Amino acid sequence: HTQGHARPAGSASVSQPQLAADHRPLRGRLVLGIVAAATLVACAQPPRPADASPDHWSGRLAVQVEDDAGQSFSAGFELKGHPSAGELTLINPLGNIIARVEWTPHRAVLVQGQERREAASLQTLVHDLTGSDLPIYALFSWLKGEALQVAGWRTNLDALQQGRLSATREQPLPRTTLRIVLSL
Repeated sequence: HTQGHARPAGSASVSQPQLAADHRPLRGRLVLGIVAAATLVACAQPPRPADASPDHWSGRLAVQVEDDAGQSFSAGFELKGHPSAGELTLINPLGNIIARVEWTPHRAVLVQGQERREAASLQTLVHDLTGSDLPIYALFSWLKGEALQVAGWRTNLDALQQGRLSATREQPLPRTTLRIVLSL
C-alpha cells in the first residue's frame, strides 16, 4: 500500500512455482491483482474520525478481464483501512504473500518480493500498472452494503449477508468482473 519501471505483463520470468492449471507469468497475475486492488481502494469517501478503527476484510477475490488475452486472477486477500489510507495483501493458495499495496493520502507503495514501486497516490500507481483509471474507492462502500453507483459498473450486493459480492464493469471495454467471497 523503489521506483522503477514495470515491465509489460508477461515479460518477467516466473520465480515461484505455479499451480499446474495456471501457466500465466506471475507479472501478468500481479497486474490483474492490482486491477483487483484498484477496485478495492481510493479516495472518494468522506474522511473517518481520527478515533475510528480501520475496517478490515479478508477472503478470496477473483478478477476476470474479457479481452483478447482472456486474463483472470484470483487470490486470497486481506484489506485493512479505508479509501485514503490502508493496506491490501494478496495471498496465494499456499498462504504465501503475492504482493502488498500500502497507501496514504500522499503515496502508494507496491511490494512484490524484493521489488518495490512507489507513486504519489494509489490512483496513480494503479493507472501506471494497469493503464486504466478505476473506481477503487467504491469497494469500501460495497463491502459495507452501500450500493454506491459508479459509472460503467453494475454491482450485485444481494448475497452480501452470505459474504459474497460481485461487480462488473461494462463500459469502457474490456468488460471486467470482480467477485469477492468474504471470510465470515
